[in-house]
Amino acid sequence: MIFKNREEAAYQLAEKLKEYKGRNPLILAIPRGAVPMARIISDALEGEMDVVLVHKLRAPFQPELAIGSVDETGQTFLNKNMQGIDITHSYILKEKEAQIEMLRKRRARYTPIHTPISPTNRIVVIVDDGIATGSSMIAALHVVRVKNPKKLVAATAVAPFDSLQVIRELADDTVCLEVPADFMAVGQFFEEFSQVSDDEVIAILQGKVSKSSATQ
Repeated sequence: MIFKNREEAAYQLAEKLKEYKGRNPLILAIPRGAVPMARIISDALEGEMDVVLVHKLRAPFQPELAIGSVDETGQTFLNKNMQGIDITHSYILKEKEAQIEMLRKRRARYTPIHTPISPTNRIVVIVDDGIATGSSMIAALHVVRVKNPKKLVAATAVAPFDSLQVIRELADDTVCLEVPADFMAVGQFFEEFSQVSDDEVIAILQGKVSKSSATQ
């Protein structure tokens, strides 16, 4: 299945997650692409919305390749399958420091007037627009799990089978709309897949963008 855009995928995810409607779920978006989707899902489920800040650790000389991920507290996840990539410990430390600094700056921009919403004893749904290696979702699940949510749910539009299996082991429930056999990149499953800017994220988090226009 090819989704028209993130908005279409978000409404479909909201329908799959409707059992949580009215139970004050906390919808956490992995920025930036999932933020417009999380706004739609949060509104549909009558919940709260925030972001969970994680970022991939880039392979040397291959910035599009994720060797792992890190969250804003410094918690790090490294992919097990990194054969053929020459990576030193000093490189990982330097890359980790660079991404943590970026995440701290994002937090200061995204939610300057309040601290992150606590997931403790809440139904928490972590949303991403799509999953490739799964490193960002895995990091997000780890960082939220240690804060003792009542239930931890992973939700995404599309993911390859192998990545999804890992995520299912970490979440209490997993919702994925499409698990294609021929997976190359998340963007191939969306007709429109433009980048979401920091300004758009801030507007959504501040409630300046309605659910009907969140992905336009």
